[in-house]
Amino acid sequence: MRFIRCAALALMLTPTLSAAQNLDVGLTAARAGDFATALSELRPLAEQGDALAQHNLGVMYYNGHGVLQDFAEAARLYRLAAEQGFAAAQSNLGAMYSEGQGLVKDYGEAAKLYRLAAEQGDKTAQFNLGFAYQHGQGVNQDINEAIEWYRSAAEQGLTFAQANLGAVFAYGKGVPQDNVKAVQWWRMAAEGGDALSQSRLGFAYANGEGVPQDYTEAAKWLKLAAKKGDVTAQFNLGGQYQHGLGVVQDYATAHMWYNIAAAKGDKQAGALRDTLADRMTNDAISEAQKRARECMASSYQDCD
Repeated sequence: MRFIRCAALALMLTPTLSAAQNLDVGLTAARAGDFATALSELRPLAEQGDALAQHNLGVMYYNGHGVLQDFAEAARLYRLAAEQGFAAAQSNLGAMYSEGQGLVKDYGEAAKLYRLAAEQGDKTAQFNLGFAYQHGQGVNQDINEAIEWYRSAAEQGLTFAQANLGAVFAYGKGVPQDNVKAVQWWRMAAEGGDALSQSRLGFAYANGEGVPQDYTEAAKWLKLAAKKGDVTAQFNLGGQYQHGLGVVQDYATAHMWYNIAAAKGDKQAGALRDTLADRMTNDAISEAQKRARECMASSYQDCD
């Protein structure tokens, strides 16, 4: 998993009413996608030292919104805001150091910046600092420290952190394996819409890992993840339909999901699709293939 950035806008006091009004106009324009107006309002404020304007102008340069994409300029603007203690800028500058975008890659500098923002309660920085501790990037590897920072971010609702906590406990990464705790964190992330956690929660229900085995519940979570494009969920949902586990047995639907997973490179799915085809009529196979095409064309929404 890559480092993530904070895109949230925060409010801060500005020196004068007119400056505050200009800042509000600029931020409102940026949210609406009117980047020309945003640029004209934010640039003067950034040059006057307004940290929020500097940060959001940096976001525009990072993403190439209203300006040519320029990582070096984004980093410069983030740094100006970060030096004033602006947490989101500290977090984003840390991510640029982590990935070597516009700067020489430097995990140590990234970790310092993440810590500054994390200690202010920035959940993105808390997650990234946890990731750094988990993998020993810029800090001494320390799974317990990683868990604490992940927990801080997870308790603020960050699904990436909830998902990573689930993985730490499920796979016993530096801590005793605990499937019950894994499922608790995955459920939070799954309910927040995280496709990978939905897939893992579905797998847990199908296999009775950390929860009582429940194929119906497994199918529910696998469907949610499959419709978000998670290839593992698509493969496992094919198995549910093939064997009638938590759903009515349906070879055509199983074939469709296997075919979709195979199209995304899952070789086992391709093999099971072909084996299943031996039990189906040519008309049923043609219909399943048509459904797979329609499902993929609809970004997995028209799959029933």
